[in-house]
Amino acid sequence: MATDADAFLRGLAREVTPRVPAWADTLLDGMRSDLPELWKDDDLLSLVREETAAHITVCLDLLGREFDVTRIVTPPAATEVARRLAREGVPISRLLRAYRLSHVCLLQLIQAEAVRLTDDWELVNAAGVRLIVTGFEYVDRSSEEVVATYQEERDRKLRRRLMLTDEASRRIGTTLDTARTADELADVGTDDFADLVTVDLFESVLRDDGAPAQALCRIAQRSAQGGPESDVATGRTHTCPPGSAAAGVLATGQPVLHQVTASEALASLDSPRPPGGVHSALLLALRARDETLGLVQFFRHGTAAPFDEEDLLLAQEIAARAAVSIDNARRYTNERVTALTLQRSLLPRRTAPQCAVEAAVRYLPSGSRTGVGGDWYDVIPLSGARVALVVGDVVGRGLHAAATMGRLRTAVRAFADIDLMPDELLTHLDDVVIRLQREEAREDGETSATCLYAVYDPVSRLCSVASAGHVPPAVATPWQKPGTRPASRTVDFPQIPIGPPLGLGGFPFETAQFELPEGSLLALFTDGLIQSRTRDVDAARTLLGETIAKAPESPDEVCDRLFAALLPDRPADDVALLVARTRALDPDHVATLDVPSDPAAVSGARRFTDDTLNAWGLGELSFTTELMVSELVTNAIRYGRSPIRLRLILQSTLTCEVFDASSTAPHMRRARSSDEGGRGLLLIAQLAERWGTRHSREGKVIWAEQALPDERPGSRD
Repeated sequence: MATDADAFLRGLAREVTPRVPAWADTLLDGMRSDLPELWKDDDLLSLVREETAAHITVCLDLLGREFDVTRIVTPPAATEVARRLAREGVPISRLLRAYRLSHVCLLQLIQAEAVRLTDDWELVNAAGVRLIVTGFEYVDRSSEEVVATYQEERDRKLRRRLMLTDEASRRIGTTLDTARTADELADVGTDDFADLVTVDLFESVLRDDGAPAQALCRIAQRSAQGGPESDVATGRTHTCPPGSAAAGVLATGQPVLHQVTASEALASLDSPRPPGGVHSALLLALRARDETLGLVQFFRHGTAAPFDEEDLLLAQEIAARAAVSIDNARRYTNERVTALTLQRSLLPRRTAPQCAVEAAVRYLPSGSRTGVGGDWYDVIPLSGARVALVVGDVVGRGLHAAATMGRLRTAVRAFADIDLMPDELLTHLDDVVIRLQREEAREDGETSATCLYAVYDPVSRLCSVASAGHVPPAVATPWQKPGTRPASRTVDFPQIPIGPPLGLGGFPFETAQFELPEGSLLALFTDGLIQSRTRDVDAARTLLGETIAKAPESPDEVCDRLFAALLPDRPADDVALLVARTRALDPDHVATLDVPSDPAAVSGARRFTDDTLNAWGLGELSFTTELMVSELVTNAIRYGRSPIRLRLILQSTLTCEVFDASSTAPHMRRARSSDEGGRGLLLIAQLAERWGTRHSREGKVIWAEQALPDERPGSRD
């Protein structure tokens, strides 16, 4: 009976071979509900029809020629279909179910033909058993190869997804620049994923200037080679039409996978007009920290496979990473602008004219992502025609560093106002930093700073300097007079004692003094000027010295040349620079008198004052000045110690100074009506514009300043 069944099946196979195309269509109709994706792509449907016909032909060959099933090769169309369905994300279970259903349908067709050819049911049953065994063995073997092909393609797709995700992690967010980050997103998106990527951000996100809430700015877009082009130019502002898919995504935050049919208009995807030829699009909101920043759109067109659900998941991962990077860049930019604005508002924009020095200042924020630092400079007028030059650097970056800088600069000005010696001022400033450390939270970071404080006296031409962990200044001698020998100047870095940075506490600071010839250049700077990734500090100091040596006398030009020579690119750290050219006060504008410790010497001090003011053409100030001199000299004789010295200084103001060797500071008090004394300092405070006391290691000076008359002879610098 087995032989009869085999012969019968061979005859049946020859009989039905012409019906293979029709049977293929019948089997396809049976798969319509299980694999509807086939009917969405004409190319894929044609390939599946070819595959089905090939399977039927192989099965009939097995019946008609008694081929060994182990020698049968799965039709190439079958493996190609498996690859296509794997790429489109069709589950393998649905593919195998379609295989089983098609096989059952084919068996039913063959059995129906067998019944038509013979009425011998015993033969029909024997042929059916042989048919089922052979058919299922073939289905098992071909399914194994199809599954292997499917899994291989699936694994390749997963590897591609992981690689693209890894690429997104590596390539998106390399800088803290919003536009650059958006451009990186578009670049990654068009790398074997989409044909066109557009990135839009809300205007209100890009700048806080009252921009319309729904206005979008096309910040980046990229088209793959041969891809479509968008009509919205980069940098252009637009809005999404109400009811469009893009508007819905922005409103809900939910991503959209949009498959476009041939008859469907694309106006709902992009605005004002979408790219032509697009058949598939992914629209995702860029969200970070519960805030919608904008919209990213991925488009495919032409022969590219449509996006599927797995592509949507991949796009969501990429968009989520990009949104965080864009938000970080936006927050960094906002904080940097705020910190820079705060810092610039706390720094003096220009230095007030000084009789002691001609000064120029520069501040350059860092070009790195670390943010604005706490570098500062200051030029502070002091009593006795002196001036304080300050440069400092707060440890850290951002708003905290800028705010700390402002507090320390204010503290330095307050201490300078009471005429502290440089080392004493830094000691008090160290206490301020320690108090700030105690007051501030740990998350704000360590509060520390360096500071260089210098005081220049144009009368003695002495410069007193103290450093708290700060680099020493550069000092350049004046230009040699031309004609005597070639014009030149030497530059030196004085070996001053460098104390610890501010905030350590318990360590002393020292003051160094050196004399500066008139016309010397004094350059104070923060370490950002000489620190570089491509040059060591010693080489930078050498270049700094050479640049100052060749620079002209103008402090402004010296600043410009130093920045050009040492900072060709944006620095990695903030830079504060202060350059001062020293002046010496005309000896004719300084008058000094040694006063004996005798009350009778007061009248001599008054006569000396009157004669000096008349010689200076300031006779109209004689009465008030003599009155102040009388009170100051009397206090020094009565309460101070010898030696006592009176000094009058004429510069932009008239300054009266009385020195004595006592360290006891006077204080102003309100005298009672019955008191004979106690009104001297109150009187001086009423007559002078400013007055105060400064201490030195030799004693103290009480000083008082008066404004010069408007019609005074000359500038008197």
